[in-house]
Amino acid sequence: MKAVVLKPGRDKAIRHRHHWIFSGAVRDLPEFEDGAVLPVRAADGELLGHAYFNRKSSITGRMVSFGQEPPEEAIRRSLDRALALRERYFDPAVTNARRLINAEGDGLPGLVADLYDDVLVLQVATLGMEKLKPLVVDHLAAALRPRAVYERSDLPARREEGLGDVEALLAGEAVERVRILEGGIPYWVVLTSGQKTGFYLDQRESRRLVRECAAGRRVLNTFAYTGSFSVCALLGGAVRADSVDSSAPAMALARENFELNGLPAGAGLFFTADVFEFLREPALDHDFIILDPPAFAKKRTDVVAGCRGYKDINRLALQRVRAPGLVLTFSCSHFVDEGLFQQVVFQAAHEAGRRVRILQKHRQAFDHPVNIYQPETAYLKGFLLYVD
Repeated sequence: MKAVVLKPGRDKAIRHRHHWIFSGAVRDLPEFEDGAVLPVRAADGELLGHAYFNRKSSITGRMVSFGQEPPEEAIRRSLDRALALRERYFDPAVTNARRLINAEGDGLPGLVADLYDDVLVLQVATLGMEKLKPLVVDHLAAALRPRAVYERSDLPARREEGLGDVEALLAGEAVERVRILEGGIPYWVVLTSGQKTGFYLDQRESRRLVRECAAGRRVLNTFAYTGSFSVCALLGGAVRADSVDSSAPAMALARENFELNGLPAGAGLFFTADVFEFLREPALDHDFIILDPPAFAKKRTDVVAGCRGYKDINRLALQRVRAPGLVLTFSCSHFVDEGLFQQVVFQAAHEAGRRVRILQKHRQAFDHPVNIYQPETAYLKGFLLYVD
């Protein structure tokens, strides 16, 4: 069988179970259809595993199996292991929304699958996984018996793969929204629009933290999306929780989430505005500000501009928060690692002229596992800052 052969000395990463193969590591690339799964061999002919390949992508190949394991068998086993991990740690009577498949974090590059109660939502980022999608959908549908399977593949990464966006019902009945539970707290999730697959599941532990820290505080939730941090703050005893986001539909759903949790109309205000501009304007006093912006550095070439954005938004928040106050700040940019993000926050604190201490550090929820062999799977980092 035709195989991809790596250059001498360029097989170390694959032997260490890293999933990515860059074009510079390849010695021999046979004729094949982009997206096909091919054996991967070392220069001496040893079989290292199987990967799908796409000449259009800067990451030419992505491993789906290692060693002698057949690729389809490896994919099914990776799916089963991922499901078993979530089943072990989640009680659906308390939390019925969770990430089931976290791409390379679960050994399945290019695939994300989230479950919202009984509705499965997929994101497919690569051509190779696009061709494997029937296998994945059939396997997950048989294991989970969902009411519906949606695809929300509207990712920038698909452009490089030569793919367009896909938003479609793949199986089951059409469902526009679903009521989920997280830690016993209900939220509405709209499945057919909005960010990610409908909800920021990776911030579960951070929402719990906000609920624990908010008592007696006046909270400002920026980039609030559908208001989950605001809901948690008020359920934790906040005096007020105001929300600001540039999306009017998100703010409308945030209001519905307040109503769903029985929160009074006067518990918080909702602002549809640019967060940078909002923080520059005189407004209500807050002593707890949450910064959960979108990724400012989606590519390596965006890092300088992205860090400038992170510094500006943190400086504005640190200048504005009343002392003694809290700022909970995040970056979900993979290319801005924790050390660099801390340096950016240091610069923001210095320019703001405030005394700032880190109380805790945070990362993505544990249904978004980080593959120890693939550090790129760690993307979300955050600091709880004390400002006095």
